[in-house]
Amino acid sequence: MNEQNEYNNKKVLVLGLAKSGLSVARLLVKKGAKVIVNDQQPLETNLPAQELLAEGIDVITGHHPVDVLDDSFDFVVKNPGIPYSNSMLIKAKELGLPIYTEVEVATRMLKGSIAAITGSNGKTTTTTLVTEMLKEEFSNRKVAAVGNIGVPLSSLVETSEDSDIYVTELSSFQLMGIEQFHPKVACIVNIFSAHLDYHGTREEYVNAKLAITKNQTAEDYLIYNADHEELTNLVYQHSKAQLIPFSRMKEVEDGSYADESYLYYNKEVVMSKKLIKVPGEQNVENILAAIAIAKLYNVSNQSIENAVSKFYGVKHRTQYVTEKNERKFYNDSKATNIVATQTALRSFKDQSLVLIAGGLDRGNGFDELIPDLTNVKAMVTYGETKDKLMVSAQKAALPTIETVENLKEAVQKAYQISQPGDIILFSPACASWDQYKNFEIRGDEFIESVNELN
Repeated sequence: MNEQNEYNNKKVLVLGLAKSGLSVARLLVKKGAKVIVNDQQPLETNLPAQELLAEGIDVITGHHPVDVLDDSFDFVVKNPGIPYSNSMLIKAKELGLPIYTEVEVATRMLKGSIAAITGSNGKTTTTTLVTEMLKEEFSNRKVAAVGNIGVPLSSLVETSEDSDIYVTELSSFQLMGIEQFHPKVACIVNIFSAHLDYHGTREEYVNAKLAITKNQTAEDYLIYNADHEELTNLVYQHSKAQLIPFSRMKEVEDGSYADESYLYYNKEVVMSKKLIKVPGEQNVENILAAIAIAKLYNVSNQSIENAVSKFYGVKHRTQYVTEKNERKFYNDSKATNIVATQTALRSFKDQSLVLIAGGLDRGNGFDELIPDLTNVKAMVTYGETKDKLMVSAQKAALPTIETVENLKEAVQKAYQISQPGDIILFSPACASWDQYKNFEIRGDEFIESVNELN
């Protein structure tokens, strides 16, 4: 890391813009690289591309010209969401060019310490919690939540200092594009099946997650969920780091765990469970993971307690929105897979729910949800998966099932069929890409639609 001149005179293709592409293109140019940017979106509607052109950076928009790539390039930096089946990436592989994601490029130059967090679910919450714990403890140091949480690491390279701590959320998409990335502290919150339309197989998805520890040594630390037998076996097989477990279900040695009343680290009480403000057992797990990371940075129990007691959840992840006419609304737009929605449903297992779900059709059914629909009195489905979700709701014998075309209609319908005391939960169990660019925009539309209700 921190190899400041590594990219001077390198020829680089940046494939895909958005935040990370825009940021890494600018960084590479500052470091003396010859950069060509290629983005599918036409120039007239592509503000990031227009900005780079105005800065004198070569940009090709509207299509992927494979003939641009040749063996004069040194490497490609791809947007994490672009599949490896993209024609430009196929050509790059044929030419033997390394294909990186922005994280790999940035961390070779970044000063400071990295705590890296991945997982199928809970990584954003864990990243946010760790950040808040560290900020409570280290008011004189820069602590930032970065990566998949929305802040590209490359945007912070120029201002980074050795004392900084970067709490880095990483998706499987990002981790597939690393080579030398080497965090001192890493955490795998959990591993379920997800993004198989992108990865092709569960094995490839799991291997992408395990890449977070592939460059770690015996001087580093890997925190893992000891309640997941598969994950426990995997980290023992693949990691050379010191393994730090966390568990919601049992006492563990040299790690964090919970009982009915308290959260512990290394068998010492850290805080009372009564101080936790966010619902659901999954958040106990997220907090335990965060405690383990914080303790490796010597964060005090008081700072941990302060952070947890002020934490009411992250936006779009079982986020409390408002109450209208004795109905409470929760935004869980980040539930882009079935497991995430199951987790949300279990958070409200003793309450009466109206569930809104739907989105991108990835080819799967939704019968896995059925055991968790016991306290769902009504379901409103929308989007590409509306009919598939309706079939599973019928199998669950839900009293009321409605299908609509879009989320705004779903919110209105859910409100109409609800009663005082109900919770209206938006937890889609699907990706957003049938109707939205990302789950954040989808979640914002849910909030806006709720606020428009009379």
